[in-house]
Amino acid sequence: MRLRDFTKEDSAVVCSWITTENELYQWSADRLCQFPLPADALYKYYESMGNRLTPLTAIDDEERVVGHFFIRYPNPKDRSIVRLGFVIVSKAVRGQGLGKQLMQTAIDYARQRLHATKITLGVFSNNGSALLCYKSVGFHSTNKDEPYHLPIGDWKDIEMEITIN
Repeated sequence: MRLRDFTKEDSAVVCSWITTENELYQWSADRLCQFPLPADALYKYYESMGNRLTPLTAIDDEERVVGHFFIRYPNPKDRSIVRLGFVIVSKAVRGQGLGKQLMQTAIDYARQRLHATKITLGVFSNNGSALLCYKSVGFHSTNKDEPYHLPIGDWKDIEMEITIN
């Protein structure tokens, strides 16, 4: 697996992986509150964000899009901490360890390319597979969990982090 810059064409691929309203909110919280997602929804969202985040696409050895996430600096004045968002793996390859591989690739990217020393992310408590995946690569809860009010109900957001060298 390797990372490349997100392209306009990737938007339709990634949006197609979201097949239920529950998945939409687990993946994007309250950022893309439209279901079903139009093919260009992700691209338009990133355009609206300008240069505040860097969307990346994971591809396999056959150049197929298999994963996606964005990375940003929560505090632009502190480049040692980065935050991941919109982390997702293609439904076609779930259960094959690619989520863990995507996370390890993201950690390596943050360490080697951005020289970060800490990565943070949020995951909803009702997303057990993502929670297990993040824990498997070394993320731990910060115990700063918060309620999150979404159009489909109130969920608990678990804040997680990993220190990297």
